[in-house]
Amino acid sequence: MSPSPRSRSRRSAPGTGRGSAHTRLRVFLVVITMVVSVFGVRLFQLQGLDPKAYAARAEQAGAATVVLPARRGAILDRKGVALAESVDGLMLIADPKVTTKYGGMIARILADELGLDYFDVRAKLTKPKSRFQYLDRRVPSTLATRVVKQIQHAVKSTITDPDLRKVPFGGVYTEADPLRDYPANDVGANLVGFLGDSGAAMAGLELAFDKRLRGTDGRETYEVGDGNRIPLGDNSTVEPRNGHSLRLTIDRDLQWYVQRVLRSAVQRSRGDSGSAVVLDTQTGEVLSLADFPTYDANTPAHARKNDLGSRALQDVYEPGSVEKVLTISALLDEGKLTPRTPITVPATLPVQDRVIHDWFPHDRLHLTTTGVLAKSSNIGTTLAATQISSEDLYRHLRAFGLGTKTGVGLYGETNGQLPDWTSWGKVGHATVSFGQGISVNTLQMATAVNAIANGGELVTPSLVKGSATTDAGQEVGTGHTTKHRVISPKAARQMSRMMEMVPNPETGTAPGAQVMGYRVSGKTGTAQRVGKKCRCYDGTFTVSFAGFAPADQPRFTVYVVVQNPRNGGGGGSIGGPAFSRIMSYLLARYGVVPTGTKPANLPIEW
Repeated sequence: MSPSPRSRSRRSAPGTGRGSAHTRLRVFLVVITMVVSVFGVRLFQLQGLDPKAYAARAEQAGAATVVLPARRGAILDRKGVALAESVDGLMLIADPKVTTKYGGMIARILADELGLDYFDVRAKLTKPKSRFQYLDRRVPSTLATRVVKQIQHAVKSTITDPDLRKVPFGGVYTEADPLRDYPANDVGANLVGFLGDSGAAMAGLELAFDKRLRGTDGRETYEVGDGNRIPLGDNSTVEPRNGHSLRLTIDRDLQWYVQRVLRSAVQRSRGDSGSAVVLDTQTGEVLSLADFPTYDANTPAHARKNDLGSRALQDVYEPGSVEKVLTISALLDEGKLTPRTPITVPATLPVQDRVIHDWFPHDRLHLTTTGVLAKSSNIGTTLAATQISSEDLYRHLRAFGLGTKTGVGLYGETNGQLPDWTSWGKVGHATVSFGQGISVNTLQMATAVNAIANGGELVTPSLVKGSATTDAGQEVGTGHTTKHRVISPKAARQMSRMMEMVPNPETGTAPGAQVMGYRVSGKTGTAQRVGKKCRCYDGTFTVSFAGFAPADQPRFTVYVVVQNPRNGGGGGSIGGPAFSRIMSYLLARYGVVPTGTKPANLPIEW
């Protein structure tokens, strides 16, 4: 049966209506898919399969690739004040296609203004087929801008066509390039370190934590023409990742003060060098670690090589009489004697083929153990040490940290030297007991003395707040502090009271170490130095003073060391006054009030 006329009128004519619309839509989608696929394949080829070939073609087409420098993390003191930071700087870049004609003129300006090598720069400015050359990095913004303007003026002065003179000269231009700045100059420079001319970390914390601080540079590639960027040209960007900051336990203002006191002590005594350490007694945080001579971290090229590191960590020396507090503490801990034990001290003491002398001439003395410490008698210490075996003394000294690194994280830290007890013999046992025949660094010895101030518990020192990983993979910082007991609390209290007799003007060797209104415990040190040439005692000395305050509630430990003083002074007259100035400043700065208790009054003689 044939359809009715009405039903036939509802059918679409061939090539029109809904079916045709569907067909056109399908064709359109196929075409779009093919176009997108072509672009996708091309993009994959450019970015993944053949990046080198693309880069080569881009270079031929006049493309430039600029480093987008990561901003280096700051190094901050304990209060967030910058010791090292990145400030605005610029890099100078040239397009040799534009600068070739003016290479000699531009090279002369850069050599005069920036100190660059004339011939090296000229070669870059005239390099054939190149469109991009770095001329200098990390130039202060004001200087770089001035130099570029000077170059533009010089080039325009050679152009006679008035119209061409109106066109900006784009052959030398700038890009952002952060510049490292050390706003405190020499304050903490021995710790912070510095960057080289190429921007590479060269020393100190800058080097030890370089990976953390430097971040990752980015890159930008774009087309250039006549030295100028083509606005609608091809470009690609990989953003930089800035470095992370590093916060220290150092107090910048305290560091400044300690460095000045140390410098005064070294210069007044006509010494070669010195170092000083300030520790928070309970936490082990290093509040100051100073060296003299030091340098300005902004101009390290002006410094001597020996001044660029930290003597407090790298130099080793024999501690001398400061070590007596460790020996006698071991004897107190072992119960071998008490602060009042009588010791008869002869004028000299033969030990095998050697004769032990005291630093002062005397006849037979009748001293207590406290008197031996207060008078700093080598003979008395040697006699006291006969009551402890070499093995046990060695064990105690190791527990105090001698012979091992403190582990604060800086490269170049020394172990010191503590020979195995089996090699001592009677002479070695005697000399070790009063601080000769072994070697330490300043932070190591300060940490040992701090264990006495901390109730007999050694707390490892820290330079970094929180936790950080060095480039060598070492986890350091206050988040990794460890403690271990070295001597009993009773022995620590006894030693602290005995050490109060050292700054006592009536009984001790360091009246200049007193701090007005406070109880102070301390110990002097004077030791012969081993000469570098003869490898023997050469007549020079190391003098030092270590102590803590308040003596009955210790808050800070301070240790000052001066190498080779030439004024005839010792640990009491050189190190003592420096200690007093530093400790006085510390107690006032941190608001530590006097305890108001009576100082120790132990017998010196029997």
